This record gives sequence, C-alpha cells and structure tokens, in this order.
Amino acid sequence: MIGGIVLSLGNLATQYAWAFVGLSVTEVVTSSITVVIGTTVNYFLDGKINKAEILFPGVGCFLIAVCLGSAVHASNAADNRAKLNALSKMNEVEAGNGLVPSLNGAYVNEGGLKDVERGSRPEEKAKPGTADFLVQLENRRSIKVFGKSTVIGLGITFFAGFCFSLFTPAFNLATNDQWHTLKKGVPHLSVYTAFFYFSLSCFFVALVLNISFLYRPVLNLPKTTFKAYINDWNGRGWALLAGLLCGFGNGLQFMGGQAAGYAAADSVQALPLVSTFWGILLFGEYRKSSKRTYILLIGMLSMFIVAVGVLMASAGHRK
Repeated sequence: MIGGIVLSLGNLATQYAWAFVGLSVTEVVTSSITVVIGTTVNYFLDGKINKAEILFPGVGCFLIAVCLGSAVHASNAADNRAKLNALSKMNEVEAGNGLVPSLNGAYVNEGGLKDVERGSRPEEKAKPGTADFLVQLENRRSIKVFGKSTVIGLGITFFAGFCFSLFTPAFNLATNDQWHTLKKGVPHLSVYTAFFYFSLSCFFVALVLNISFLYRPVLNLPKTTFKAYINDWNGRGWALLAGLLCGFGNGLQFMGGQAAGYAAADSVQALPLVSTFWGILLFGEYRKSSKRTYILLIGMLSMFIVAVGVLMASAGHRK
C-alpha cells in the first residue's frame, strides 16, 4: 500500500512537471532517478541475483542521462526566452508603425487582420517551434509557465522521480518479505494480491489529492468544484485510457520482477523512448531549438538507450 501511495504522488507530480519541463525531459529524468535509486535498492533486496558488473554500469549511464536531461531543459528554456524576446521586440516595432496587437497574436491595420508570421490568416495554428506557438500553448494550458524559474520544474521532476524510485522496492518487500515481518509459516503475498492493495491505495490517494486540489489549487490554477469536474468530459477518455495502460504496465512489471528480479524489471523505464517520440514528432517539442539543445537531446537519449540495454542484460533468475 505504501508503494501505491508513492506511485500516486509521483504520477501527480509528473503531470505538473510536464508543463514546466516538457514530456521528453520529464520522462527521462524521472525514469533515470527511478533506476538509480530503485534499482540499487532492489538489487540488495533480491539477494544480488542480478549481475552487478553489468547492472551498476547501466545505473551509471542513467545517472549521466539525468544530468544531460537537466542540461537539455536549461538549454531549451534559454532558447524559448530568446524566441519570446525577439517576438516582443518585433511587437514594439510593429506597434510603432501603427499596428495594434489583437488578442490572438495577429495585428490590425488598414487592410484588416494581418498575422506577423503567417500573413493574413490568423485563424491558422502557429508552426511548432515559433514564438507564436509558445504563446498559443501558454494561453491554452491551465498551468502557466512563463516567467517561472526553471528550478521549479526541475524540482517537481526530481520529486516525482524520487517517489517512483520507491514503489517497486515497496512491492518487492510485500511479495518477498526480505525484512521478515511475517510470522513463521505465514505465506508471502502473491503478486496479484499485493497488486490489489497497491492499486487500492494508489486510487485512494489520487482521489483525495485531486478533489483537494479542485478547491485548493496550487501553482495559481483556477478553483473549481467536484460537480464541475464530473460534468466536464473534455479529454476524460484519454485520461481513462492512460490509467488503464499505467495499471496494465505496472502489473506486467511486477510479474517480471518476481521472475527475473525487480532490478532488471526496471528496464520498463524505457518508456521515455516512446514519450520522446510523442513529444518531438507529435507535440512539437524542441522544434527550431539551438544546435546546443539538439546535441544535448541526442546525447541524453543515446545514453538512455545504452542504459536500458545494459539493465536488461543484467537479469538473473529468482530461485
């Protein structure tokens, strides 16, 4: 049940971190922290059944990925500030020429509406990577990030990673009782029974925290009510699908951990490779960024791929 609590806290923190740090960096950093702490703990809990000479170099690669992820976020934040500053200066020039900014980022002149970057069709979406795109994204999202320190986003990300690093060791203890808390002759919990209590506590914490945040929001989010939440089904289907996928993935991870060691089962943290695909190709993250940001991003993902492969190679067999 403790494992379910920390997973619920980590999931909630991750959703806030996405707004500040972006999908790609958030997933890489949280997953790497999960492996660095959680895998090391699981290695000793599992009686060292994983190959240490392979496992710990992989953990080191994850640690390097964390550092590169932080550098990617800082570099990308600097790129975004430069884009916004350039847009601000351009707005000042256009205003001096008699153009008046409109609410949607277009400008009004004698010929009607004119968009600075896209001609005379302001209804079109801005291209990913442009300053207009960043402004439109900021206007759409509920969590406002402009003017916020990069330390806030990274702090939330590291907190999420710390929470995630504890839930598999807790589940490991629940199913294998390495601390000998059960009386002699009492059978250990099966993976499926432990998973039931794990899911129950995860659901309870998520329910309490999310309802509390409706009435006492954080990060300057607007207040709302439980009734309004129930009536708003915009995007709810995606949320339910995400919950089902998360639960299904957790169950498979625990089954694999019981068979081959929970340290090796943490190779499921390869999920950032998928989320980076979503973030870069579909959501437009890091479009039109600097060469420095691209180099750091490629280095982070390359190190992560190596780390996941090494982690899988360290698998042992539980007796």
